[in-house]
Amino acid sequence: MYVCVNITSEKPSIDKLTEELLKNTDRTTGAVATFIGFVKGVVDGKKVYKLIYSAYEPYASKSLEKIAYEEAEKHGLKGVIIIHRIGELFPGDPTIYILVAAKSRHEAFTGVRNILERVKHESYIYKLEIREDGEYWVLGDGKRIQRFKEQSP
Repeated sequence: MYVCVNITSEKPSIDKLTEELLKNTDRTTGAVATFIGFVKGVVDGKKVYKLIYSAYEPYASKSLEKIAYEEAEKHGLKGVIIIHRIGELFPGDPTIYILVAAKSRHEAFTGVRNILERVKHESYIYKLEIREDGEYWVLGDGKRIQRFKEQSP
């Protein structure tokens, strides 16, 4: 089984990621499912200016690796790639790439869905949403907590 995780400020090539995944899996692979998440331009009817992603390393990378291996084992996946971007990202920018190789589309789609949900809840990657009505820490399942700035004396 092939697993690759990376936390980076760079925007990867989806074509190169797909080639890498296929090069490192066997001939029983019949499907590759891909998910790419993007920064939304509007949330709760409010304009989003940017998201600031940060990662608590080395825990963030280790958590992504753990998720990839566990889900691969659980669903019989041939390979998993998880790339999560950090830094300032703007509406329309890609934030996360999940690629899964499997014997069939059913396993591939199930694997991608489960990996995404676990990354949102279990990784040590945090996002601060900067929008027209304030700044919000975004928790899994769309829950937001407003960030209050300290007042100067």
